[in-house]
Amino acid sequence: MRVTQSGLDLNLLVALDVLLDECSVSGAAARLHLSEPAMSRTLGRIRKALGDPVLVRAGRTMVPTPHALAIHGEVRAVVERARGLFLSGGKVDLRALSRTFTVLAQDTLAAVSGPALFARIAREAPGVRLRFLMESHVDGPFLREGAADLEVGVLDVRSPEVHREHLYNDRMVGVVRADHPLLEGEITPARFAAADHLTVSRRGRTTGPVDTALAGLGLSRRVVASVGTLPSSLFILLSSDLVGLTSLRARPLTETLGLRTFEIPFPLPPLPFGMAWHPRHDADPAHAWLRERFRQLAREEAPEDGDENPLFPVPPGG
Repeated sequence: MRVTQSGLDLNLLVALDVLLDECSVSGAAARLHLSEPAMSRTLGRIRKALGDPVLVRAGRTMVPTPHALAIHGEVRAVVERARGLFLSGGKVDLRALSRTFTVLAQDTLAAVSGPALFARIAREAPGVRLRFLMESHVDGPFLREGAADLEVGVLDVRSPEVHREHLYNDRMVGVVRADHPLLEGEITPARFAAADHLTVSRRGRTTGPVDTALAGLGLSRRVVASVGTLPSSLFILLSSDLVGLTSLRARPLTETLGLRTFEIPFPLPPLPFGMAWHPRHDADPAHAWLRERFRQLAREEAPEDGDENPLFPVPPGG
């Protein structure tokens, strides 16, 4: 971070972090309980200190400059470390806490668990705001760079320093419309493979563990399409003869739409559901409170038979 003056008010770092979160002077002013003119003056001081415009007008919105994007993760990390230094005894006044947490997760998590999670947070810490970001089609060090505070789901985190915590095992089931021909009679591996399939992949993949398992049986399936999110796939299945996959935890979505789920007629590996965070959050009691909220949610909503397929038990370490 370049500084063009002899001293720098550390409050500017807090303001910069919020400005880059909101990409809006009015939004940042509301979060920091300042007037818009005061926030505009603060942005001017930040621009002078950095020697960079930080936020520039793009139509009716503001967008961060490349330099602002490059330093946002470092700014977030400094602000969080500073906040941790001034917290007394690892305690936090949840009723007075005003903070935005960014959670990286599939949209299924927010759709299924959002109502209970938001209601609990509103009761315990009404000043906390959760911002869910969808998983990207490309991998990135989102936790390390501070773009996300917590990642929740089936983890694919590769940064060695990131902490991971397993919450439960979920598993896949098939999903089709209520009057689908596949439901007429026994669903065998051959009948399953013979259907036209729809996959869900944030990277656009059309193959996965199902294809590996089918290959072991000397079978293959025809995938006719792939979409990026589970909810979009469910609406496609609702009006087609395609066969899809979902997880046990997502069954509230399928039931709401009147879709039918069925057991996959061959063993598949479990889906290890967990959460991950950067170690800079370890001493932050507010972040620890957030992690405990997700643990509690997992205990309440974890699928009862998610650890094994009732037809095909998952072997240890499988």
